[in-house]
Amino acid sequence: MTSGFDEGRLQRVTKLCDRYVDAGKFPCAQVQIAHRGSVALRHTAGSADIESELPLRDDAIFRIYSMTKPITSIGLMQLYEKGLFILEDPVEKYIPSFANPQVLVGGSYLKPVTRPAQTELTVRDMLLHTSGLTYGFHYSNNLDKMYRHRKIAGAAEGADGTLEEKVDQIADLPLLFDPGTAWNYSMSTDVCGRLIEVISGQGLDQYLNEHVLLPLGMNDTGFYVEEQNAHRFTSNYAITPKDPLTRIDPAEESPYLKTPIFLSGGGGLVSTIDDYQRFVDMLLNGGESKGNRIIGRHTLEFMTLNHLPGGATLNELGQSTFTETAMEGMGFGLGFSVLVNPAANAALGSVGEFAWGGAASTRFWVDPIEEITCIFMTQFMPSSHYPIRRELKAVVYQALN
Repeated sequence: MTSGFDEGRLQRVTKLCDRYVDAGKFPCAQVQIAHRGSVALRHTAGSADIESELPLRDDAIFRIYSMTKPITSIGLMQLYEKGLFILEDPVEKYIPSFANPQVLVGGSYLKPVTRPAQTELTVRDMLLHTSGLTYGFHYSNNLDKMYRHRKIAGAAEGADGTLEEKVDQIADLPLLFDPGTAWNYSMSTDVCGRLIEVISGQGLDQYLNEHVLLPLGMNDTGFYVEEQNAHRFTSNYAITPKDPLTRIDPAEESPYLKTPIFLSGGGGLVSTIDDYQRFVDMLLNGGESKGNRIIGRHTLEFMTLNHLPGGATLNELGQSTFTETAMEGMGFGLGFSVLVNPAANAALGSVGEFAWGGAASTRFWVDPIEEITCIFMTQFMPSSHYPIRRELKAVVYQALN
């Protein structure tokens, strides 16, 4: 018996990860499962770089892409706790370029037809992805096409320009729907990052370091890989018609080895499994880590409620063609997906479990009822190609005592 798990059955997690690596689906896999903050299982397999036959280190550094979003959301809500804004504040109060938002109703991506938004665009909409913003990679409507045409991209797409410049460009485009009336996975959390800058008076990197990362001891987490840690960085891979594991960002040549111009609160961080464990331990512990309170307990409980209008789930309200979670039975809070109906979600889990993932197939979840956390790291795109996240839920939960 190990920390609430049957040790023998827990080895199915190891076998699952090894299957993906041995079959040539993933270049590497690292998983860590903890119960009440004590590690029950940790497993590291595969290569940090296949071409150079470099084994994955135990302290490897990964691109966590959208697993940046919960960190940014916690950072913004810290400022809420100081009374520096309220959730129903219009975004234009802090970022004037969002004044008089328009909603796309027709036309082409070059000549859009719009109308004034019927509802106010608020800070809460940005945290909740009910803003009407989008991502260019959705490829589902003319607004997505406008983002691509204007080269408005997230970290996973190789964005350029400063955070301020990119957010102003987003504000210059119409919305997909009236704010608060639908859900669409988008660059909203990048706007949250800009809100942190405006409200705090600090750069996003400086703010997150000072108020979230360093207080938690997340010393290997940041917007780039420091020179002394470059040997620990992993290459990123994608499936292509040419090769199921095509190297798309070699570690030794990666743009992540330099300080970025664009500080993406929606997807710009690199991290390690140990660093992210410190973050999820804090979340499981009600916002506190080793006597250091990062976010208030009641604030965190509020953030991890389902905030979708009328208690809707993502499949009922969502317009996204892509998201980092299965949408059935899943609600959304202020920076996290929130499981509201495990039966509808068709996967093992607990009501109130909150989670998110990243574009390179990384994933974490926190289950306050069972008091467990799970972090999975790899470097493979797109994250929707294999059902590893669903399979991981099955093999973790079946091992609980």
